[in-house]
Amino acid sequence: MDIQVENITKSYGRQKAVDRISFHVKTGEILGFLGPNGAGKTTTMKMITSYLAPEEGNIIIGGKSMLEEADELKRHIGYLPENNPLYMDMPVIDYLQFSAEILGIPKDKIPERIREMVRITGLNAEKHKKIGELSKGYRQRVGLAQAMIHDPDILILDEPTSGLDPNQIVEIRKLIRELGKEKTVILSTHILQEVEATCDRILIINKGQIVADGTAETLSRQVQGQQLLHVKIEDGDPNEIFKALQNLPAISLVDFTDRQKNKFEVQSKPEMTSNREIFKLCVDRGWALTEMIPIETKLEDIFRELTMN
Repeated sequence: MDIQVENITKSYGRQKAVDRISFHVKTGEILGFLGPNGAGKTTTMKMITSYLAPEEGNIIIGGKSMLEEADELKRHIGYLPENNPLYMDMPVIDYLQFSAEILGIPKDKIPERIREMVRITGLNAEKHKKIGELSKGYRQRVGLAQAMIHDPDILILDEPTSGLDPNQIVEIRKLIRELGKEKTVILSTHILQEVEATCDRILIINKGQIVADGTAETLSRQVQGQQLLHVKIEDGDPNEIFKALQNLPAISLVDFTDRQKNKFEVQSKPEMTSNREIFKLCVDRGWALTEMIPIETKLEDIFRELTMN
């Protein structure tokens, strides 16, 4: 089911936590929802799940308005909140049974769904323990199991790998990617590597407004704007090479990264590339061009650039 968010707004007192934001998530797409603390991520996710009502705007799920058909649409959503609310005195199996019943799964289907959730979230060894006896990582798995037990069309996951060890993180990422082939997934996290490894598209929110929307590659191009190269040129005097690079028409900035090894960082002018000019310069001067490496802007750099203001 597609999600269409249309100009939603939510305030706490005088502060607008979410300020007229709009975006669309398609079926079979995993959207990485990023932003610093207090940016409005969790508030937005709560509005999509109908936990909170927007003051303005609307949320359309599968062509139906959440304002008009919330009870029906919530049946299609699985939600893992940031602070995973669990009943600590309940055994895992009993809790999943309880979750399945309140989500309206037919009684004859519940045992099968519990077995499936225990299997795919790796809870088999812990399934008879009380939730309060589990580690944080296993509690997170229980939260994932309850979010998915009714086989929802939409998954809203707020920090789904919080507290997991590296092996568990890899397993959950794989699970989310598999689920994302058929479901609509919105994934909020502070772990930027997780977004790069899992998500098809990235949306960044800051101070209640969307500041970026696209793939990691698209956002990199938007933020960087100018080609950046690491270059190593041998058989020439470093100062002479430096001046020659500065004089090339496509180059805006040159800096040494290692003077002793004739290594330079070269930034091209906006909308221009300098590869060919550098290559021709080295041929004309008889210098050996032994390295020319494009430097990609990392997601961490993009995030900082867009949310530091």
